[in-house]
Amino acid sequence: MLRVLIAGGGTGGHVIPALAIGRELRDAYGAEVRFVGTAKGLETRLVPEAGFPLELVKSGQLKNVSLMTRARTMLDLPLGVVHCLRLLRTFRPHVVVGVGGYASGPAMIAAVLRRVPTVAYEPNAVPGLANRLVGKHVSAAAVSFAKTAAYFRNAQVTGVPVRQAVFDVPPRTPGAAPQLLVTAGSQGARIFNDTLPEIAERLLAAVPGLRIMHQAGPRHTDATLSAYVSAGVGMTRVSVNAFLEDMPQQYAACDLVLARSGSTVAELAAAGKPSLLVPFPQAADDHQRKNAEVFAEAGAAVMMLQAELTPEGLLAELVRLLSSPSELATMSARARSLAHPGALQRIAAIVVSLAETS
Repeated sequence: MLRVLIAGGGTGGHVIPALAIGRELRDAYGAEVRFVGTAKGLETRLVPEAGFPLELVKSGQLKNVSLMTRARTMLDLPLGVVHCLRLLRTFRPHVVVGVGGYASGPAMIAAVLRRVPTVAYEPNAVPGLANRLVGKHVSAAAVSFAKTAAYFRNAQVTGVPVRQAVFDVPPRTPGAAPQLLVTAGSQGARIFNDTLPEIAERLLAAVPGLRIMHQAGPRHTDATLSAYVSAGVGMTRVSVNAFLEDMPQQYAACDLVLARSGSTVAELAAAGKPSLLVPFPQAADDHQRKNAEVFAEAGAAVMMLQAELTPEGLLAELVRLLSSPSELATMSARARSLAHPGALQRIAAIVVSLAETS
């Protein structure tokens, strides 16, 4: 039986594709799959819920943290590697897959030391620290952007696993009332929550029939809703939500997406959605800006840096885009050109191929 260890996690951008890879290997190839993560990440909830065993190791951040945190991480790293070496001896995986995040580094280092075949999965234009450390030592890599391949050995541009329902989003019906989707994942984004209520009344007046669907995040929903009301915005055309569970339906209903530029960009490409991207400036290695640059250079998105964003500037750009159906149609086609249908199957095939030749 094929045995695969998947290492990494922390955020949804790491854990969700890791689970998709695990399910594909289990369901299509009958593989036994185990995960390695840390006690700090979403994997502690999502991996057991998905029915996979989870091994926890100590690991932490090295970037954008205090000297004390970096020192603690450097002390934990050798312990994490030793822990993973023991796990490799007992589980004996045919392949180790690193998806980035805190636990990816120790597991991938241990696999390289034990000469276990390794696959690095990297969804961003510029790899995170864990994948950069092992990039030239892995057996193969699955990346989302062609420019990212230079960081790895034997890299293939596979794309990011995205649900088929997102690829199946139909094009907007001509003449339908315009809709803006504002989203920054489950946590929301303060810059959007603060700025949209301030400009919403003028935006709604400038774009006839416009509706705004705003995902604010669970901690900020009430404050964002109050900000709209305090600004005198008529809420018949604005909806504020903590979560948006039905993202394929939301993509189908909108003409433009205002978003960050982490893992969301893969769904924007799959759905063929024009976007105005505001990268999160504190993202590790500034990877969100580099993701957004790829989309902007392709004509699939407009990028605005948060440091330069003003309410007036955001209002002007939203009005311009929402009033330009032909430009939105062109952006939509260019977004779809960046999509990678079948990414999940290609990633799984790389893993299986390595196992067969090891």
